[in-house]
Amino acid sequence: MKFILKSCLLIIMGISLFTSCSEISKKAEEKVNQLEQKTNQLDSLVNKELDKVKQLDTLINFENKKIQKLDSLVNKSTTKLDSIIKEKSKQLENIIN
Repeated sequence: MKFILKSCLLIIMGISLFTSCSEISKKAEEKVNQLEQKTNQLDSLVNKELDKVKQLDTLINFENKKIQKLDSLVNKSTTKLDSIIKEKSKQLENIIN
């Protein structure tokens, strides 16, 4: 009788252990799925922000090229003006002397 009681007790404990392991496994799987979903959302958000940074970088490069062109034009104009002023200054000196 004692043996049967011990066997039944062991069977009940085994079933309980199996059931609780199954529940823990199910909960762990749910948590992993939630984590995967959050990771995918975060990845999507990061990609969107990276796209914005790339667009901003492209815009900055475009504006930088415009500034370089403008700077070049200003330098050419300044060089021409300096040349004209020097020439007129020499002509003025010749007239004065």
